[in-house]
Amino acid sequence: MAENISSEKIRRPGQSSKKSTRVDLTPMVDLGFLLITFFVFTSALSIPTAMKIITPNDKDSSVNDPICESCAITLIPSANDKLYYYEGSGKDAVYLTTDYSPSGLRALLMRKKIEAAALGRDAVLIIKPDNSSVFKNVINIIDESNIVMYKKYYLDETH
Repeated sequence: MAENISSEKIRRPGQSSKKSTRVDLTPMVDLGFLLITFFVFTSALSIPTAMKIITPNDKDSSVNDPICESCAITLIPSANDKLYYYEGSGKDAVYLTTDYSPSGLRALLMRKKIEAAALGRDAVLIIKPDNSSVFKNVINIIDESNIVMYKKYYLDETH
Protein backbone atom coordinates (compact mmCIF):
# COMPACT_ATOMS: atom_id res chain seq x y z
CA MET A 1 0.00 0.00 0.00
CA ALA A 2 1.03 3.61 -0.16
CA GLU A 3 1.34 5.90 2.81
CA ASN A 4 1.87 9.61 3.06
CA ILE A 5 4.71 10.89 5.17
CA SER A 6 4.68 14.55 6.04
CA SER A 7 7.68 16.39 7.31
CA GLU A 8 7.24 18.41 10.47
CA LYS A 9 9.16 21.53 9.46
CA ILE A 10 8.16 25.09 10.13
CA ARG A 11 6.41 26.46 7.08
CA ARG A 12 5.72 29.93 6.05
CA PRO A 13 2.27 31.19 5.21
CA GLY A 14 1.33 30.35 1.61
CA GLN A 15 3.87 27.57 1.38
CA SER A 16 2.47 24.09 0.89
CA SER A 17 3.72 21.21 2.90
CA LYS A 18 5.81 18.63 1.07
CA LYS A 19 4.52 15.17 1.34
CA SER A 20 6.46 12.14 0.25
CA THR A 21 4.84 8.89 -0.80
CA ARG A 22 6.36 5.51 -0.20
CA VAL A 23 4.96 2.56 -2.13
CA ASP A 24 5.03 -0.85 -0.46
CA LEU A 25 5.79 -3.42 -3.16
CA THR A 26 5.27 -6.53 -1.04
CA PRO A 27 1.85 -7.39 -2.56
CA MET A 28 3.29 -6.97 -6.07
CA VAL A 29 6.13 -9.39 -5.28
CA ASP A 30 3.61 -11.87 -3.85
CA LEU A 31 1.55 -11.62 -7.02
CA GLY A 32 4.67 -12.18 -9.14
CA PHE A 33 5.55 -15.36 -7.27
CA LEU A 34 1.98 -16.61 -7.54
CA LEU A 35 2.04 -16.09 -11.31
CA ILE A 36 5.42 -17.81 -11.66
CA THR A 37 4.18 -20.74 -9.59
CA PHE A 38 1.01 -20.97 -11.67
CA PHE A 39 2.87 -21.06 -14.97
CA VAL A 40 5.45 -23.56 -13.73
CA PHE A 41 2.77 -25.99 -12.57
CA THR A 42 0.53 -25.65 -15.62
CA SER A 43 3.09 -25.79 -18.42
CA ALA A 44 4.71 -28.90 -19.87
CA LEU A 45 8.46 -28.43 -20.12
CA SER A 46 9.31 -31.06 -22.70
CA ILE A 47 7.72 -34.27 -23.77
CA PRO A 48 10.22 -37.11 -24.09
CA THR A 49 10.28 -38.70 -27.51
CA ALA A 50 11.44 -42.15 -28.42
CA MET A 51 12.02 -43.92 -31.68
CA LYS A 52 9.46 -46.48 -32.69
CA ILE A 53 11.17 -49.81 -33.25
CA ILE A 54 9.20 -52.93 -34.02
CA THR A 55 10.96 -56.04 -32.81
CA PRO A 56 10.39 -59.39 -34.46
CA ASN A 57 8.35 -62.12 -32.81
CA ASP A 58 10.67 -65.10 -32.39
CA LYS A 59 7.78 -67.46 -31.53
CA ASP A 60 5.96 -66.90 -34.82
CA SER A 61 7.99 -68.64 -37.51
CA SER A 62 5.26 -68.33 -40.14
CA VAL A 63 6.28 -64.77 -40.98
CA ASN A 64 8.62 -64.84 -43.93
CA ASP A 65 9.98 -61.53 -45.12
CA PRO A 66 12.14 -62.13 -48.19
CA ILE A 67 14.54 -59.35 -49.08
CA CYS A 68 15.24 -58.43 -52.67
CA GLU A 69 19.03 -58.63 -53.01
CA SER A 70 19.24 -55.79 -55.49
CA CYS A 71 17.03 -53.64 -53.20
CA ALA A 72 19.16 -54.10 -50.07
CA ILE A 73 21.96 -51.90 -48.85
CA THR A 74 24.08 -52.71 -45.81
CA LEU A 75 25.67 -49.93 -43.78
CA ILE A 76 28.53 -50.61 -41.39
CA PRO A 77 29.29 -47.73 -39.02
CA SER A 78 32.81 -47.94 -37.68
CA ALA A 79 35.19 -46.02 -35.44
CA ASN A 80 36.12 -42.38 -36.09
CA ASP A 81 32.83 -41.64 -37.91
CA LYS A 82 33.69 -43.93 -40.81
CA LEU A 83 30.78 -45.46 -42.70
CA TYR A 84 31.27 -48.49 -44.94
CA TYR A 85 28.55 -49.95 -47.11
CA TYR A 86 27.88 -52.60 -49.69
CA GLU A 87 24.92 -53.41 -51.87
CA GLY A 88 23.29 -56.80 -52.34
CA SER A 89 23.76 -59.98 -50.35
CA GLY A 90 27.37 -59.49 -49.32
CA LYS A 91 28.69 -62.75 -50.81
CA ASP A 92 30.93 -60.92 -53.24
CA ALA A 93 30.61 -57.55 -51.54
CA VAL A 94 32.77 -54.62 -52.48
CA TYR A 95 33.08 -52.32 -49.48
CA LEU A 96 32.72 -48.64 -50.28
CA THR A 97 32.91 -45.65 -47.93
CA THR A 98 30.79 -42.56 -47.45
CA ASP A 99 30.19 -40.01 -44.72
CA TYR A 100 27.18 -38.89 -42.66
CA SER A 101 26.62 -35.65 -44.57
CA PRO A 102 23.50 -35.04 -46.66
CA SER A 103 25.59 -35.35 -49.82
CA GLY A 104 26.97 -38.66 -48.56
CA LEU A 105 24.59 -40.94 -46.66
CA ARG A 106 21.33 -39.24 -47.62
CA ALA A 107 22.22 -39.20 -51.31
CA LEU A 108 23.20 -42.87 -51.11
CA LEU A 109 19.91 -43.84 -49.46
CA MET A 110 17.90 -41.79 -51.98
CA ARG A 111 19.72 -43.41 -54.92
CA LYS A 112 19.04 -46.89 -53.55
CA LYS A 113 15.38 -46.06 -52.90
CA ILE A 114 14.94 -44.82 -56.49
CA GLU A 115 16.62 -47.97 -57.87
CA ALA A 116 14.33 -50.21 -55.81
CA ALA A 117 11.23 -48.22 -56.82
CA ALA A 118 12.18 -48.76 -60.48
CA LEU A 119 12.01 -52.51 -59.77
CA GLY A 120 8.63 -52.08 -58.06
CA ARG A 121 10.04 -52.99 -54.63
CA ASP A 122 10.81 -51.23 -51.37
CA ALA A 123 14.42 -50.48 -50.54
CA VAL A 124 15.71 -52.28 -47.46
CA LEU A 125 18.38 -50.91 -45.16
CA ILE A 126 20.50 -53.25 -43.04
CA ILE A 127 22.60 -51.69 -40.29
CA LYS A 128 25.52 -53.79 -39.00
CA PRO A 129 27.45 -51.77 -36.43
CA ASP A 130 31.11 -52.56 -36.06
CA ASN A 131 32.50 -53.45 -32.61
CA SER A 132 34.25 -50.09 -32.55
CA SER A 133 31.25 -47.99 -33.65
CA VAL A 134 29.43 -45.58 -31.38
CA PHE A 135 25.71 -45.37 -30.71
CA LYS A 136 25.54 -41.84 -32.13
CA ASN A 137 26.40 -43.13 -35.61
CA VAL A 138 23.64 -45.75 -35.54
CA ILE A 139 21.14 -43.06 -34.51
CA ASN A 140 22.38 -40.81 -37.34
CA ILE A 141 21.75 -43.64 -39.83
CA ILE A 142 18.23 -44.24 -38.46
CA ASP A 143 17.50 -40.49 -38.60
CA GLU A 144 18.64 -40.30 -42.22
CA SER A 145 16.53 -43.34 -43.12
CA ASN A 146 13.50 -41.63 -41.57
CA ILE A 147 14.22 -38.44 -43.53
CA VAL A 148 14.42 -40.43 -46.77
CA MET A 149 11.29 -42.37 -45.65
CA TYR A 150 12.58 -45.92 -45.72
CA LYS A 151 9.81 -48.32 -44.74
CA LYS A 152 12.10 -51.09 -43.51
CA TYR A 153 15.44 -51.17 -41.84
CA TYR A 154 17.07 -53.92 -39.87
CA LEU A 155 19.60 -53.81 -37.08
CA ASP A 156 21.90 -56.79 -37.48
CA GLU A 157 24.53 -58.21 -35.19
CA THR A 158 27.94 -56.61 -35.19
CA HIS A 159 30.04 -57.11 -38.23
